[in-house]
Amino acid sequence: MHSFLGYSTKFLISNATPFKSLTIDVFQRRPMSQSTSIPKKQQRVRDHGFDDYMEVEKKIRKVLKFQDLILSQPSSMLSISRLDGLSRRLGFKQFEAGRFILKFPHVFEIFEHPVQRILYCRLSRQAHLQIQQENQALLAQVPESVTRLRKLLVLSNTGRLRLEHARIARKEFGLPDDFELSVVLKYPQFFRLFDAVETRNKYIEIVEKDPKLARCTIESVREREYREKGADAENIRFSFLVNFPPGFKIGKYYKIAVWKWQRLPYWSPYEDVSRYDLRSLEAQKRMEKRAVATIHELLSLTVEKKITLERIAHFRLAMDLPKKLKEFLLQHQGIFYISTRGNHGKLHTVFLREAYKKGELIEPNDLYLARRKLAELILLSPRKAKVDTAMVTYRRDREDYEIDGVKRDFVENGFDGFATEDNAKHGGELEADLDSDLDHDIDGVSDYSDQDDENVEVKDECLTE
Repeated sequence: MHSFLGYSTKFLISNATPFKSLTIDVFQRRPMSQSTSIPKKQQRVRDHGFDDYMEVEKKIRKVLKFQDLILSQPSSMLSISRLDGLSRRLGFKQFEAGRFILKFPHVFEIFEHPVQRILYCRLSRQAHLQIQQENQALLAQVPESVTRLRKLLVLSNTGRLRLEHARIARKEFGLPDDFELSVVLKYPQFFRLFDAVETRNKYIEIVEKDPKLARCTIESVREREYREKGADAENIRFSFLVNFPPGFKIGKYYKIAVWKWQRLPYWSPYEDVSRYDLRSLEAQKRMEKRAVATIHELLSLTVEKKITLERIAHFRLAMDLPKKLKEFLLQHQGIFYISTRGNHGKLHTVFLREAYKKGELIEPNDLYLARRKLAELILLSPRKAKVDTAMVTYRRDREDYEIDGVKRDFVENGFDGFATEDNAKHGGELEADLDSDLDHDIDGVSDYSDQDDENVEVKDECLTE
């Protein structure tokens, strides 16, 4: 026996090197075992339908900045000589504002003042009708916005939210600009406004939690799936609608992980979890899925079923959301989509995938349709607009002069960005310049930052990839 052990030991020592290399080669060729849990870090797969939607939104944000600038002026019109100076506060370069409003003749009109004889800019009749339609839709759905705000407060742990955070996200949730007066103070039976002594901030608090509000949108979706498609009740009891973007690679183990995650029970976002012991691994998994349900419900409460990641970060502490929100949402690309279009990759817009089909909202509301009217005006071709060339030039004194033996008219223009006939010496360079500037804006090279100025500073940890 001892001789066998000694012989075996000598054999192993003498062949140690080749045996070691053989072992390493076997382990290198052997496929690595796959876990049945959803990977924490996922690469974002682009969905061009949502990205194209955000390309239009980028133009809408710029147009809205100009609309607010023009409407804030007396008689709702702005002289061209002042346009360039005021637009620099919005981040535009020199002469860029003039070129920009010329791109959208269905929204902006250039005209010559009958008395002052200088060029002015105003909103078109179609743009005024769109604003009127949006305001009417906003006022008509005030009762719905009251319900949205109540559900938003019930989603928070303490039943209260900062007034500033609600004000910043008022457009997403369909709240009027004066919602503090027209919604919060007008319905004292639902809301209470108070000042926090420790932070000196105003807070909105729910007066009484109505059990009827504690029903998630996803529960209605599951019920509809069960009734219409006859799905298995056990499989859809805790599941979400999953629709991965085109090109997303789904392996066998990933399918198993998603199937297990779909069947995992979780606590409702409207349920108080303070009485539970959250230290166990099972409780942590339930809380992670609860966070998915919370963001799902948050997006369902918005008018357009989308909201920026920076807005969600404002509610992170109040709703027990993860710190690294972007990384967390990328784990569930079949439920949410994050688009970085709109501000050179610095702005993140989160879409609810199940609410959209081919870039359009499946169940549109009046406010959404009114806002999309502005997008339709922006997308209309400038060639279809009836623009009088006399309105784009300032003809104070007209004199005849000759260039290269050709008799031309002298036109004195009030603003270089709108120069037409006075730049005749440049030939067709101005027109080519304007066309190149149109392409320049589409490529997103402009230094204009269309991120909302009202954003509260968000910690970087919420956006860490």
